[in-house]
Amino acid sequence: MTMTLKRAAQLVPSILSADLGDIGGGLTAMKEAGVTWVSVDVMDGHFVPNLSFGPDFVRLAKREGFFVDAHLMVSNPDTAFPWFVDAKADIVTVHQEACTDVSRTLAAIRKAGAKCGLAIKPKTPVEKLLAHAAEIDMALVMTVEPGFGGQKFMADMMPKVEALRRERDAKGLEFWIQVDGGINRDTIAAAYKSGADSLVAGNAVFGAPNPVDAARELIGKIG
Repeated sequence: MTMTLKRAAQLVPSILSADLGDIGGGLTAMKEAGVTWVSVDVMDGHFVPNLSFGPDFVRLAKREGFFVDAHLMVSNPDTAFPWFVDAKADIVTVHQEACTDVSRTLAAIRKAGAKCGLAIKPKTPVEKLLAHAAEIDMALVMTVEPGFGGQKFMADMMPKVEALRRERDAKGLEFWIQVDGGINRDTIAAAYKSGADSLVAGNAVFGAPNPVDAARELIGKIG
């Protein structure tokens, strides 16, 4: 059974940017900062040019009591998603660009016991997300090209966020609107004002001299 969070804007630190030698310490710091949701980025070296975490990192975050989304940047989402459902990810997000049948994959994730998210890369039109708005628990707009942390925020992605917010409001839907990429103290407010309520930050938190203070500052800008 997945966790439920109150419907308020959430800072979602990405553990991709944490000290890989002390991820437990990074998670402890996020607890101290008041964070309840973290993101696990899963990269296969094929769909995106990087390699990263498997389901054990979801298990680690769940043991620490976090709400966890697994962002699958992989070419084989139908094969991979069950691993992350089994690891008790609360939301499993797949990429529209990687799915052969989006509706089938989303339904299969939900049937397996997790909430389902759908992501798009910057060059993918938002209509690809809007077509599945009634089927998802989260819509993810990438505000960088996926693969590596520390990239510059693409402000021209905000019309996609605004379109998702209009669709959600007009149809009375309840999916989260997540942005991921380049979120920091200078960009988080623009993403929040555009309609995002799940804001993923990596380097801005874990690359700061004091991650606890950095996370609290970002939370204060969306609270």
